[in-house]
Amino acid sequence: MAHSIVHFEIPADDPERASAFYSKLFGWTIEKDASMPDAEYWMIRTNSGDQGGPGGGLMRRLAPGQQIVNYIGVESIDQYLARAQELGASVLVPKTEVMSYGWFAHLTDPEGNVFALWEPNPQHGGA
Repeated sequence: MAHSIVHFEIPADDPERASAFYSKLFGWTIEKDASMPDAEYWMIRTNSGDQGGPGGGLMRRLAPGQQIVNYIGVESIDQYLARAQELGASVLVPKTEVMSYGWFAHLTDPEGNVFALWEPNPQHGGA
């Protein structure tokens, strides 16, 4: 695995306004995710998605100051959580399952930057 950015999330106070902004600015396709009817979550397809670049999500901001988060693909959340903590990271959100798609965790690096780990569920096609 290349350990590259596989997904990003943009929090917004007004998701419809943010969706319109990014769609008009970059030509991204942004659609409400019908698979999560209880959540305000929109999937983003960037222009680079056709070339294997990351897509993303847009969601209602959950906390003041919440910023964009990049998700890095890893083979094992458990192994990378342990390694990141050994190197000085702090866990903000522990390993969490996203339906049958995979697992994520949010961390801060030693400089205070937020990032996330993503382990795809191989039984869901690895995506």
